Amino acid sequence: MSFSPPFTAAHWPIGAALLQFPGVRPDGSAVQDAPAAEWARVFAEVAAAGFDHVDLTDSWLRPGDLEPARRDELARALKESGLGVTAISVVRRSVIDPDPEVAAANVAYLERTIDAAAELGITVVCVGLHRPLTPAQRDALWFWTEPGAQDPMGDERTWQLCADRLRALGRRAAGHGVALSLEMYEDTYLGTAESSVALLDTIGLDNVGLNPDIGNIVRLHRPIEDWERALAVMLPRANYWHVKNYHRDFDPATGAYFSVPAPMEQGVISYRRALDLALDAGFCGHICVEHYGGDGLSVSARNRDYLRELLAVKLEARR
Repeated sequence: MSFSPPFTAAHWPIGAALLQFPGVRPDGSAVQDAPAAEWARVFAEVAAAGFDHVDLTDSWLRPGDLEPARRDELARALKESGLGVTAISVVRRSVIDPDPEVAAANVAYLERTIDAAAELGITVVCVGLHRPLTPAQRDALWFWTEPGAQDPMGDERTWQLCADRLRALGRRAAGHGVALSLEMYEDTYLGTAESSVALLDTIGLDNVGLNPDIGNIVRLHRPIEDWERALAVMLPRANYWHVKNYHRDFDPATGAYFSVPAPMEQGVISYRRALDLALDAGFCGHICVEHYGGDGLSVSARNRDYLRELLAVKLEARR
């Protein structure tokens, strides 16, 4: 396949997720309300780790809930740190939450986030259908070892409602020149490759694509679909990509599954193979490197370097 990506390996936008930075300060106040100098300190750490982009993960800071003057402060802090933004990633704000008031509030929040992205010059907003962690998930060492909320599978009315709401958000985003990326996540309508593509087809907008975050599936302590086949199905429709990896094992004698976070080059997903699939599919979206546990920023930095090393070889081979 002949494909010339718009980026070189050295300049492909690869952002650091902010998962490892808590949204609550030691005194119990929200980072949302902190002075911009505190945001700048986090951006300085990200830049010192060698990043030129950041994913504004909204568990840390919610641009859509900032007043205009505070958004100006955020823009200045990013500029002074030398960081671009790969996307705003919205987490656990399902547009089909079973509580109608919560669902409506989530839709309104996503509308504000899309508007804020446009104002800040951010071209991608990443959304999902996953819901807040349950008490058992919050108490677990790794939240994915406990079952979470599930979308009502086979419920055509809820499926259509989901597509309608995401379509409306997609149209709002298109009016601003912003893309919407739907994040793969277990037990939601974005929980399998086929379901994700089917939902995208039901929405039917060019600026709405997929975030094929297969790491969210590989870590589950249960049988899962083959990661390579799933990526082959989703990558042609992908417009953003959260990447991370896990060690995974299965004991047939007991039926027990095991998973823990791993650097990208060491886990069960071969990103050497995944990048081939991505480039063959014409993927040219921004990328966000994630890692749970430990010094997530440093591991993410190594993941970024690993990706750039692979991209350099693979793009050269496609010239």
